[in-house]
Amino acid sequence: MKNLLRITILLFSIFTTAQYTDVINSNRPGQSVSAYAVGKNVIQAEFGIGYEQQDHTILLTDSNIWSTELALRYGLLFETLEIYYEGTYQKENVLYSRTQTEASITDFSRNRIGLKYLVYDPFKNPERNKPNLISWKANHKFQWRNLLPAVSVYAGATFALGDNPYFAGDAIVSPRVMIATQSKLSPRVVFISNIAYDRIGTDFPEMSYIISLTHAFRNPKWSIFLENQGIKSDRYADALYRTGIAHLFATNLQADITFGGSFKDTPTRMFGTLGLSYRFDMHQDKVIAIDEQKGGENGQIGKKSMKKKSKKNKKGKGAEDIDLGPTKKQLKKLKKEEKNKKSQDNGTIDF
Repeated sequence: MKNLLRITILLFSIFTTAQYTDVINSNRPGQSVSAYAVGKNVIQAEFGIGYEQQDHTILLTDSNIWSTELALRYGLLFETLEIYYEGTYQKENVLYSRTQTEASITDFSRNRIGLKYLVYDPFKNPERNKPNLISWKANHKFQWRNLLPAVSVYAGATFALGDNPYFAGDAIVSPRVMIATQSKLSPRVVFISNIAYDRIGTDFPEMSYIISLTHAFRNPKWSIFLENQGIKSDRYADALYRTGIAHLFATNLQADITFGGSFKDTPTRMFGTLGLSYRFDMHQDKVIAIDEQKGGENGQIGKKSMKKKSKKNKKGKGAEDIDLGPTKKQLKKLKKEEKNKKSQDNGTIDF
């Protein structure tokens, strides 16, 4: 699922500010972009195959379009930065109803690359995200503070290589900028928004927005999403909707399916996409010297910590942007540990 926000917590007592997550963090399904990066030294490929039917009531054309989508993401230099390529290559067969003639168009309808950097993360402060040790319900209810989003900025370029019929007259390279936000409305619901300004400096600059809402099922390996996209340009304007479902097959593998269409008839658009995301995980946690660590921040070593993990524990936990919170059993254990810690703090140690 979108890739959207997941805070990795061990019984809610260990908090991390890194972008890296223990399962794949994909922008698929849909077209919205998460505010978070994939993590340093992580290479991720997001692939899709789509089919679209277009009917234009004014031009009287019918089009059948087959497309391939590819996004490549790499965590560059540090956790909050990634380099991001997006491309869509398609073949369009057009039938002109008035003359009963056909034409074929093959080229990139999307071809861009840029850098995305997280400038604000509301989950960076661990004090803000401590669980309520008294009430399980309190940890799962809606909280207004969750509306405060993570924010990232994007700067890149769109390429129109050769004689591209979709963008005739455009420069080979034109700048593109974007702001992406992401909010966790509840443990199962994530909201993402993108505002972009593309093809800056050309005769047909383009403004667009995307808003996306993702919801996880009780089994967090399954999720659904709803998305709305608006496009405004002198060359082309549209309002699109998308919906679909994603499933996490393994820690580094996710599959998805998307359906959507347009709200207008110039042209009327209906489309579907099958997608797959795979992560090449070369991430390594930053090593902090013992004398530089702060007491209590790294949790405690349990009696069974050195035992070999079972296969059951190695399975993917679910979508990375869903934080279902501690269970009632975990909450009871945390409460007991907190009580023991307070009792120990009241005593003194003599040397």
